[in-house]
Amino acid sequence: MNFDYTEEQTMLRDSIAKWAAGQYDFDKRRAALASEDGWKANWATFADLGLLAAPLPEDFGGLGGGALDVSVVTEEFGKALVVEPYVPTVVLGAGALKLAGSTAQKQERLPAIAEGKCVVAFAQAEPKSRWSLADVSTSARKEGSGYVLNGQKAVVFGAPQACHLLVTARTAGGQRDAKGVSLFLLPKSTKGVTTREYPTMDGTRAAEVYFENVSLGGEHLLGEADGALPIVEHIVDQANAAYCHEAVGAMRMMCSLTQEYAKTRKQFGRAIAEFQVLQHRMVDMFMAAEESYSMALRATLKLGESAEERAKAVSAAKVSIGKASRFVGQAAVQTHGGMGVTDEMRVGHYFKRVTMLDATFGNVDHHLKRFMSAKAA
Repeated sequence: MNFDYTEEQTMLRDSIAKWAAGQYDFDKRRAALASEDGWKANWATFADLGLLAAPLPEDFGGLGGGALDVSVVTEEFGKALVVEPYVPTVVLGAGALKLAGSTAQKQERLPAIAEGKCVVAFAQAEPKSRWSLADVSTSARKEGSGYVLNGQKAVVFGAPQACHLLVTARTAGGQRDAKGVSLFLLPKSTKGVTTREYPTMDGTRAAEVYFENVSLGGEHLLGEADGALPIVEHIVDQANAAYCHEAVGAMRMMCSLTQEYAKTRKQFGRAIAEFQVLQHRMVDMFMAAEESYSMALRATLKLGESAEERAKAVSAAKVSIGKASRFVGQAAVQTHGGMGVTDEMRVGHYFKRVTMLDATFGNVDHHLKRFMSAKAA
């Protein structure tokens, strides 16, 4: 099997790396984080570079790529610590439209996403759902030809930047039933929708989203009512695969930064890179990052297979990469000493990011249980 990237994917990687080196270095990233609108210029650049259109269908303004193209983008984003809501918009929002949207819905939203004019946030998690995709208490009551939405969503990444929300809501059944979950795509400005926005520890932004008697027309429903859970599971697996590649990019940067630091930091008159115990540590870090890349790539290649095979591959990657990123992050910070956790040092920011990625859509323990359940099935 040929695991080499195509010429187009290699060019895509090179263009992102060149942009990041010139326009998204550590200082410029910090300046962008300090401004509420700093992300907009970067988002326009993503559109110009074709990053937003890369995995979208050609019939709707995309470039006809797939999950491998997304993996190239997110790995480079991991190296640059990009905080813009790429995965929520392009993988989750556009992914749901591709799988469940009508032709009219696709025509209305996918070209806008490709052009950078539409940003989507996935409002799925709830205060007590604990990573269960079927645990949905937000309700969408049928009223005439539309619905009335009530409830709360927690830690909605990208909501402060988004113009649209992709919302899971219960239209039938009990709180944890697999049957009865539906998907809605609605403008964030819809009457009755309120948000409480805040920064997260890794530099991204999220919000608590509240729905109070939000009236929605039937055109806001994606796919069939009551049967959205398989779609949600599919797009979340796609997002987890993308986040795994982002974690790989961050780990590779932590390895590189640690090696550079060890060559310049001197102790007892010698660079600490000359001490054998630290050499062994840095080799272990490198091996963990490379093994993680293999697991992330396997998960990406399995996204098109059956739900059981996809779940096993993605959860195995999440478990392996979650453990590896914790080891690499701890080793990188320890090698840098106390200054490794200061705001001025890049390595601490990478560690925060991989810690957040590990907890997004399920941590190591959650995915170990999911892997065993999928294997048993």
